[in-house]
Order: sequence, then C-alpha cells, then structure tokens
Amino acid sequence: MQSKFPLADVLLILAALCFGFVCFLSSYFYTLGNTAESLILSVSITVLLGGTVFIAGVLKRTNRNFKIKFVLEIIMLILFTGLFVFFTYTVFFHFFSVSDKKNEVQNQMKKSIAQAEDMFSKYEFYVGGREKLYKNTLQSVVGAKVLNPETYSSYGFVSTGVSDQKQIDNKMFTLHAKLFPSNYSDTTRHKGIKEVATKWLDNAKNITSTWNPIGIVKTVTEVENNSNEWLHQLTTFSKARGQNERANDFGYILTFDNVKTHFTTDGKTSPVPLGLAVLAYLLMLLSYLITKRSTKSAICKTENKGEFDIEF
Repeated sequence: MQSKFPLADVLLILAALCFGFVCFLSSYFYTLGNTAESLILSVSITVLLGGTVFIAGVLKRTNRNFKIKFVLEIIMLILFTGLFVFFTYTVFFHFFSVSDKKNEVQNQMKKSIAQAEDMFSKYEFYVGGREKLYKNTLQSVVGAKVLNPETYSSYGFVSTGVSDQKQIDNKMFTLHAKLFPSNYSDTTRHKGIKEVATKWLDNAKNITSTWNPIGIVKTVTEVENNSNEWLHQLTTFSKARGQNERANDFGYILTFDNVKTHFTTDGKTSPVPLGLAVLAYLLMLLSYLITKRSTKSAICKTENKGEFDIEF
C-alpha cells in the first residue's frame, strides 16, 4: 500500500503542473504576450492548488492533535476546491476558448500577412511606372531641346561634353538608386528591408498555419507594427525625385482585422475542457483520497464502526 503514495504524489505534481501550464497559456493570451505576468500567475496557481491538497493529505495522516488537524484538513479541502473552481472558470477555460477560434484567427492573419507581402511587389511596380514615365519625359525634353532650350536646361541637361543619351542614362541610374537604396534589398547578406520582411513573414505564415500558442500571440501583436514600419520606409524611399520630376509618393493602404480581441475576450465553455478540468481535479485529489488515517484517530475508529457522526 505504501508504494501508492509516491505514485499518487507524482500524479498530484504532474496534474498541478499541467493545469498551471494551461493557465500560463491562457494568461499569455489575455495579456497578449506578457511572459512575466503569465509565469507569476501560473506558478501561483500551481503552488496554491498543489500545496493545499498536499497539506490536506499531511493533516489526514497525522498521529496527534486529531480534532484540530481534522478541522484544518477540511479547511484545506474546501480551500483547494474553491480555488480550483475559481481558477478553472477565470483562467483555465480561456485557453480552450481561444483555441476554438483558431480557424478565424488563422484566416485573418493570412490576410494581414498577404497584404504585407504584396506591398513590396506593389512598390516595385510603382517604381517601374515612375522610371518609365520619367525616361519618356527626358526623351521628349531632349527631342525638343532646340525649340525649348529652357526646359532642356531645367532638367539638368548640358549641350557639351556628354551625349544626351548618356545624360538620360545617368539620370535614370541616379533615380533608380534613390528609389532602391542599398538597404532596400541585400541579396548577399540578406539584411535588406525586403529580405528581412520576407523572412519574418514566412516565419509568421508557418506559425499561423501550425498554431503555435506562444508564437501566434507574438505574431498577432507584431504584424501590424512591422507592416506599418515597412510601409513607412518604402514611402520614405518614394519621396526621392529625379531633377524636375513630378510624381506622387508611394501609396499603399494597409487594413488589419482586430485579431487581438480573439485573445482577450472570453468565449463559451465546451465539454472537452470541462472534462479535462474534472480529470485534473481528481488526479490532484488522488493523493489525499488514498492517504490512510492513523488508527489512533477517533475518526478512523468511527469509520470502522460504520458511523458517520464524529464526536469531538
């Protein structure tokens, strides 16, 4: 019979740790990634639940002060049950509530990631359009330089030393370098804005599709900020102008669904988490239930007589 006690205690510890871990994930959802706060809460829950039921077991197998320790034992059991019910409904169930919204969150995140990816191709299309228009303008100015020498000069052309075509090529090279600076794309070291964004977005897609509870929260909280930051950088690049060029800045609209609300609002409780909570409760209580009372206890004697009333 003694061999059951260590096993039951192990089950108590494991059940308390598993319950606490689920509460950690629930709190991580609630706080949108506050690891410290979630750890403090989950550790507190684990210690409180595991501690109260363990103390109840210790009090149950006492060899003296039976009446006082029996009262304390009952208090520990009531406290354990009350805390368990409270943490179950306020924290434990939330993880499963968010998980039930998995498909909705994934679909909204895929849209956010897709528009961030599309932003770079749209910028490159924008630059291509500007360069084509500017080159056509330069060629028209050169073609009319005899009739309109002032316009020719205003675009920075000179009549001696360098051919008009060479000057056009130089101006197009300069504009291209301004619109695609060295930190836009770096295929060698992969530290350009485009490469960094592509790598982050690929990782975000993987986390979203595999539903990593820790990673998905971080991805949800960062995708909007990162996308807006990349858009700001592209818009800044687009402000560059060739000499006498008239153009609009890069315009791209980012829209984001409020995915964060799925992590911070409660939902309906399904039978599965309720069943898991009951199982965790029974596993934590098992150590107490199989603990034997001292044969010296009046409670033990009463139980042996088949009586239910306990006299103090």
